[in-house]
Amino acid sequence: MPKITFIDFQGTARTVEAEIGATVMETALKNGVPGIEAECGGACACATCHVYVDGDWFAKVGPPSPMEEDMLDFGYDVRENSRLSCQIKVTEDLDGLVVRTPERQA
Repeated sequence: MPKITFIDFQGTARTVEAEIGATVMETALKNGVPGIEAECGGACACATCHVYVDGDWFAKVGPPSPMEEDMLDFGYDVRENSRLSCQIKVTEDLDGLVVRTPERQA
């Protein structure tokens, strides 16, 4: 199973196992990772699962879709490496993925 590391805004890291085909958001919720609210349940209808994708991982997860970009407009402290974790599907290639949560969700 791929491992994903979530780092909160204070620098606390939590590494969890993810199921192939799940989303990064679903993985966070399943493992009780703080900082991911996911109010819309993964429908890309809010920005409460906003994360920052670390370094070279952004190329692997790819840029946001136009619909995701629209939702990110509602996010808090959006950056060039911002993504909605509900839109990132877990694959074997994402083993070791590192994402950071913002200080708060929108």
